[in-house]
Amino acid sequence: MKNRPALNWLVPLIIVLTLVTAGVGLFDRAGSGSFPFTTVHGEQVQMSGLGLYFYDTLFTASLSWGTDLVTLLIGLPALALSAWFAQRGSLRGGILLTGVLAYILYYGASLGLGTAYNRLFLVYIALFSASFYAFILAFTAFDLEHLAERISPRFPRRGAAIFMIVVGLGLALIWLSDAAPAALDNRPPAGLGPYTTIVTYTLDIGIIAVACFLAAFQLFRRDPMGYILSGVLNIMLVLIAAMVIGQTVMQLRAGVPLTPGEIIGKSASFVVMGGVALWLTIRFLHSVADHMHSPGETA
Repeated sequence: MKNRPALNWLVPLIIVLTLVTAGVGLFDRAGSGSFPFTTVHGEQVQMSGLGLYFYDTLFTASLSWGTDLVTLLIGLPALALSAWFAQRGSLRGGILLTGVLAYILYYGASLGLGTAYNRLFLVYIALFSASFYAFILAFTAFDLEHLAERISPRFPRRGAAIFMIVVGLGLALIWLSDAAPAALDNRPPAGLGPYTTIVTYTLDIGIIAVACFLAAFQLFRRDPMGYILSGVLNIMLVLIAAMVIGQTVMQLRAGVPLTPGEIIGKSASFVVMGGVALWLTIRFLHSVADHMHSPGETA
């Protein structure tokens, strides 16, 4: 991997910003609790009325509490550990670091673009900015010219490509099944509530689903970029699957009404997706020759 000195201070900064963001979001519960609110579309929703997410709906706030919990317990340790290995010249560590940074970038973008304004708004901007540039630096540090030499032919390339297509289609169809009918009927999507837009739709359909299709196309062509892009996406998907489980738990604890079908359908689909992504991640990392340095590489 190419040396990226800026990551030596960007990653610690991201760790501090994430610790503040997730810690305050999860443990600040000041307030009197949920209260009804009528949106500009005339819909009645329950607002959180608690802590940092006081002006978010109870549905969205409980999602945020679950995300904060998983980010603290899994995301931050994974970021610190992968950065430690990457700093020592480990290609596998660099791949893990880039995947975890992709998750933190997703987390920061969701907070900065989708959460109701609160006192940590400037921290959200800082986290989004730091993780954005750190991700770019980490992603462009790979030596694609020699990467193919480091990957074992035993890696299930076609299977990984097909999985990327399935994930891309799944994400697009899940969110379009709500967004498309709403647009055609000129009505707000089901989960809009008091918000002006649903940032998850934009991120998942416009960025992640498209990235999955690109990764699949490049894998079929044996393009080295396809290995890195799919590897990063799979690591991110593992963390997102854990995040969805945490969100569901927090929604149930907060008393958000969820049908058994919603619980099983949402959680089970992401658990399966995360399980396959984890298996492919392990296979990919095992297929990578970690310290076989090519000429001109920086350890």
